[in-house]
Amino acid sequence: MIEASHLTKRHGASLAVDDVSFTVAPGSVTGFLGPNGAGKSTTMRMIVGLDRPTSGTVTVNGNRYADSPAPLQEVGVLLDAGAVHPGRTARDHLRTVARTHGIPDRRVDEVIGLTGLESVARRRAGTFSLGMGQRLGIATALLGDPDTLVLDEPVNGLDPEGVIWVRQLCRSLAAEGRAVLLSSHLMSEMAQTADRLVVLGRGRVIADASVADVLAGQGGGTVAVRTDSTERLEALLRPLGGTVTHLAADRLEVAGLSGEEIARAAAPAGVLLFELTPTQTSLEDAFFGLTDDSVEYRSGSRTQA
Repeated sequence: MIEASHLTKRHGASLAVDDVSFTVAPGSVTGFLGPNGAGKSTTMRMIVGLDRPTSGTVTVNGNRYADSPAPLQEVGVLLDAGAVHPGRTARDHLRTVARTHGIPDRRVDEVIGLTGLESVARRRAGTFSLGMGQRLGIATALLGDPDTLVLDEPVNGLDPEGVIWVRQLCRSLAAEGRAVLLSSHLMSEMAQTADRLVVLGRGRVIADASVADVLAGQGGGTVAVRTDSTERLEALLRPLGGTVTHLAADRLEVAGLSGEEIARAAAPAGVLLFELTPTQTSLEDAFFGLTDDSVEYRSGSRTQA
């Protein structure tokens, strides 16, 4: 378990992390989201002792990470997959790390198999693609068979098969009772992987809830309606709290009412409904809604699918 309490980090006059508190519980995947510059990487570095908090505390299983007698067995960390000597083979890199932590070589073979590195285990890490380097970084994080994992953008550079593999790996680790903190910019993948979300904006926590609650808090979706009388249906729905958008001569998008509520309003009035299709708010839309006022680096335009 990871417990952050009132974490604050200043870099001179800049406030990178501002009074952040959250918990990463065993048996679940906690998604860690935020725009660039929100403070995610700084927070992860403070969890594993690479940055010292200006104030506040963060513990793993009740203790500071720096005080652990066997840190790799307690927390598996992937913050920078490129932090590998390019002249070492994947196997030699893992064996070197294992020996400094008293981990037997048989565990090296196990994580090589688990991460699909068998065919490249004797290749130098400097020749690896970005995706293969990510797999080596994940193998290093798993080396100590830890109860807690901190993974920063582990799917970066992976092909679709690799992305699915990381999702299944995180879910299986959580099912074993481990605590997983996962950062990613792939919102569709995070929606399928995470149980809870902690969202940062300008260094502060702006959401800490289940995925379902985050989606519900951003509108909960709409209902696509096809009818023979859009004007009459709109007149029926507005007094009930429905927000109606005309999409075509026979199509509406209705927010604020369920499909059942729409049907119950239409039936007594004789309005025919040919389609009622609920559409859930995507995590990407919910994320933009949460962080729109917290984006530090904004492009000239943003097109949403």
